[in-house]
Amino acid sequence: MNVIRKIEHWGDVHHSKWLDYLRIILGLVIFGKGVSFISDTSVLQNMITQNNVFGFSGMLISVAIHVVAFAHLVGGILITLGLVTRFAVVIQIPILLFAVFFINLTPGFSTPNSELWFSVLILFLLIMFWVVGSGPLSVDEGLKNKTGKRYA
Repeated sequence: MNVIRKIEHWGDVHHSKWLDYLRIILGLVIFGKGVSFISDTSVLQNMITQNNVFGFSGMLISVAIHVVAFAHLVGGILITLGLVTRFAVVIQIPILLFAVFFINLTPGFSTPNSELWFSVLILFLLIMFWVVGSGPLSVDEGLKNKTGKRYA
């Protein structure tokens, strides 16, 4: 637990304001992906069924799509606002790992497979914000200042 606190402290100390704008964009992109999952559930279900590595039933795939969409919607809002950012990012990381290795990797590393590259980029940004945290332009920082808890 001490290592996690050291990582959090390092991230809080070494956070630039331009990273906040990147965090906001990342949150909006994840929220938009959640909206697209809700609007295209049948297309997404067909794509997952074709790459069905684990042999999941159609009902289980449908439930998983809705859970992922909900996680993206809520997580995207939380990341955008900078509210419990590290928690919201940690919830998104397993979803993106699954997307990279089991959904988007099967078509291969070809240039037209833009979903793979997009998922890898989003995964990288999520890991980065897990380390650096929410930053000065966030609800978390406002709550820290209001309650008097400052780490730096």
